[in-house]
Amino acid sequence: MRNKFQVRVREAIQRRLFPSPFPVRHALYSMVFSEDDAVSRPSERLLDISVHTIQRARTIDLAEISRRLSGRFTYPDSTINLWPGEHYRLLAALVSVLRPKLVVEIGTAEGNSALALAQELPPDGQVVTFDIVAWHQYPRSCLMAADLSTGRLRQIVADLGDPAACAQYADLLRAADLVFIDAVKDGALERRILQNFSAACFHNSPILVFDDIRVWNMLKIRREIQLPKMDLTSFGHWCGTGLCEWTGLPVFGTNGGVGM
Repeated sequence: MRNKFQVRVREAIQRRLFPSPFPVRHALYSMVFSEDDAVSRPSERLLDISVHTIQRARTIDLAEISRRLSGRFTYPDSTINLWPGEHYRLLAALVSVLRPKLVVEIGTAEGNSALALAQELPPDGQVVTFDIVAWHQYPRSCLMAADLSTGRLRQIVADLGDPAACAQYADLLRAADLVFIDAVKDGALERRILQNFSAACFHNSPILVFDDIRVWNMLKIRREIQLPKMDLTSFGHWCGTGLCEWTGLPVFGTNGGVGM
């Protein structure tokens, strides 16, 4: 909770010091970087996945999930079906393209992304979503007991930033084909999660999806990741969507200090 408070304070200070040049519902601060000196480039696999996922996202329909948002939020109910601009259709399209047997989500929150990921699961697929708050205790949760009754969508209350928790669920994590990291986005928790993942020894070279990669406090960690990575912001979330391919490479560059 303290990390979330610090993020909100930082954003408030930024808005006061550097107000938006035009009216907008929501504004966050970022920076643009040169690419010729980046520590990694997209792999052929990431490029292929991105092309197929973008094409599939054009025809994904999340209208049923959108109806659950009615009256719950200050933004329009149709936002979850907005694409490009939001990432929910892109997440569903990734599942449709990759056909994963196991999707791991970190950060259940209201449950919108879990529902989007689960919509396109293959018959033998499962979404396991982690959070430190149980779904039925989270404010404005869109999940219902029926969503978790079949076992295709499951929540685990645990903090994967904690090495002990990550070790406890290591066997589950190793089997992941797709991992969506949508935690507090302070750059520190994401680093701890990746450090813990480095001990998990994934079996299937999963694709990692990061939310909010263009937000100020995510810029450093995103830049330091030297796994093959791809920025899909123009086809995902307006504040940043990034893919990484988990490989045998060290996770971070010389400033990151994390090895596999």
